[in-house]
Amino acid sequence: MRKSPIALCLGLLAFLMLADPAWAIPAFARKYSYSCTTCHAPAPRLKPFGEEFAGRGFRLEDPAQEPSRTTRDTGDPLLQLMREIPLAVRLDGFAAYKEDAVAEYDFEFPWAFKVLSGAPISDKISYYFYYIIERGGESGLEDAYLQFNNPFGLPFDLMFGQFQVCDPLFKRELKLERNDYLMYKVAPGYSGINLAYDRGVIAASALPGDIDMVLGIYNGAGLKGAVGDDHNFDRDEDKSFSARLARQFGPVRVGLFGYQGKEKKTLYSMPGYEDSVTNKATYWGPDLMIDFSPGLQLNLQYLQRNDDHGIVEFLDGGAEVAEMDTQGGFAELVWLPKGPEGRWAVSLLYNNIDSDDPAAAAENASVTLNYLLARNIRFLAEVENDFEGDRVKASIGVSAAF
Repeated sequence: MRKSPIALCLGLLAFLMLADPAWAIPAFARKYSYSCTTCHAPAPRLKPFGEEFAGRGFRLEDPAQEPSRTTRDTGDPLLQLMREIPLAVRLDGFAAYKEDAVAEYDFEFPWAFKVLSGAPISDKISYYFYYIIERGGESGLEDAYLQFNNPFGLPFDLMFGQFQVCDPLFKRELKLERNDYLMYKVAPGYSGINLAYDRGVIAASALPGDIDMVLGIYNGAGLKGAVGDDHNFDRDEDKSFSARLARQFGPVRVGLFGYQGKEKKTLYSMPGYEDSVTNKATYWGPDLMIDFSPGLQLNLQYLQRNDDHGIVEFLDGGAEVAEMDTQGGFAELVWLPKGPEGRWAVSLLYNNIDSDDPAAAAENASVTLNYLLARNIRFLAEVENDFEGDRVKASIGVSAAF
């Protein structure tokens, strides 16, 4: 008799609750001798203090509190030399059940291995990067950028490098679930444009009326390698642009996001068209975050996407160009039963995407139970119902950072 994946998850959770916790601290906690709870609740999810710390370029608000032991005195006021390069490691692994898969039960360890580093390298400049090996072999740099705080005394901050376009909305890297924010990654009609990783520059500033503004310019080509004799990262002459406005009203944050990008797509077996067509992809939509209490948060995202020249391919190799509309988003509820300092975290995530491209449509819901074996070692059990694919997936595993 096959056991329910939910029963397997709960059984292992009961066993792990009896285990003795271990202890280790990642790079920023080592530097300041802080607990992980200073910035996280739980890791990798950030508390307001952690968001402000990252926004300042990984600095404390009071410069006098920065530990002098972490830098070398070279006698050169223009050189802020770290004694050691701060490194941290994150290791994620799971045992998974996937209904109707080739192998329904699968050991996915390690699923992801990350080496992370970040620190100030001058009074106004800092860096952050991580190198990841995931899914048993895919590897490369994902986040990798320089951050300039108030360059030349100007009233904004700049980030230059590669990062996720959706970062000013909700950061995918900080969620507690294995399930994803699907609307940020959808790319209908064989498009290469989405709101995940890209290369570019973003500027963040505070406007009158306590409105936060973030503007971005990107290649619109993701993290693909350089091509051609000129070794271009961008695939065409067009750039993509985004803008986001947000305001905090007590425990409620309201935001509005817009994005427009163009891409040149190659056409095959398409009578009446040249060798390529330019597709314009446009996003707009609101987002909402409500902190009902320090231990209960609701996140909502809705986005409307339009592709004016989406590509539809047929089984016989032909294709046509058509306008495509895609709309959807997610709702996420995070509950910390014992508050931000507690060991437990429960998250519910629902995704829904409707699209003129049937391959882009999606609907799922997941429940994720997290328990801290230590401040930097998180056990999770997750069950996901894929309504679009009519199947169930479940995972149990550990995420450790040290």
